[in-house]
Amino acid sequence: MEFPFDVDALLGERVTAVDQHLQPPGRRGPGYTAAHRVDLQQQLMTIIDEMGKASAKAQNLPAPITSASRMQTNHHVLYILKDNEVKTAGKGAIIGFLKVGYKKLFLLDRHGAHNEVEPLCVLDFYIHESLQRHGYGKELFQCMLQRERVQPHQLAVDRPSEKLLCFLHKHYNLQGTIPQVNNFVIFEGFFADQHAPTYSSIRSRLANAAALSHPLPAAPVRKLPPKRAEEEIKPYSLTDREFLKEEVEPPWPFNQSHSLTRSSSLGNSPVRTCLKPFLNEQELLRNLRLCPPHAAAHHLLNGEPGGPAAQRRRTSSLTRSEKNSY
Repeated sequence: MEFPFDVDALLGERVTAVDQHLQPPGRRGPGYTAAHRVDLQQQLMTIIDEMGKASAKAQNLPAPITSASRMQTNHHVLYILKDNEVKTAGKGAIIGFLKVGYKKLFLLDRHGAHNEVEPLCVLDFYIHESLQRHGYGKELFQCMLQRERVQPHQLAVDRPSEKLLCFLHKHYNLQGTIPQVNNFVIFEGFFADQHAPTYSSIRSRLANAAALSHPLPAAPVRKLPPKRAEEEIKPYSLTDREFLKEEVEPPWPFNQSHSLTRSSSLGNSPVRTCLKPFLNEQELLRNLRLCPPHAAAHHLLNGEPGGPAAQRRRTSSLTRSEKNSY
């Protein structure tokens, strides 16, 4: 794939490894400045985006899975293979790329046990259609294995195409796959070079063995008590409601207040307003002064010993004494 800028100067080596920093490792002369660095980085991002689109088109994917923005947000490594022999106006061309990265996965072994591993994964692999079957794919893949120091059977491949599976079978004799529940494909010998089995894998194997040898008995069914019939909900008592509404009139003299008023128009009856349940001290004394005193209370207040009957007895006794004096 050709580009309108100097690819040979941008990528110094035949196979260039690029990480999330997207730093172009091209030639740097004495006049290299920050502006030149920005321009070279923009050219590198253009190569990554265009190659990612070509890879997605070749695999019939709805969207590219390799782009400059994705590289900046993930810890992946992109191996780019350039063609030094092709000289299009002295600018060179790109043959293909291979993207790899470590991912934490839960994979099944042949026994069906879950294993938590973090292998190196092949995420995207593309060689230009005009340069396929020329050994460039094997050269790029072998360079990646040497730099990452891994064996082909230790890799996990993300959604491999039929061409990639045939490529791995032809050059590395990888053919026996272990079925997985995700989109990754692993081959025989993947777990042979793994570290000691993790706690999760050991627990999964023990649980599977215990389930096969000693199946768990069915849980006993507990009888629930019969449901009590719903009783009729009694309505709120009308008597209680009337009692709450009724206002109890306080005794005399607490009921003597301005609650009884007479309308100014003739023929209208007095209107009773709400009673005041309590009176202050001044209003109580004023009501006591306005009330007509009882006859007995009047004599008692004047210091007399009794009421009208006692007054008559005293008058009659005085009359008899006067008659005797005559």
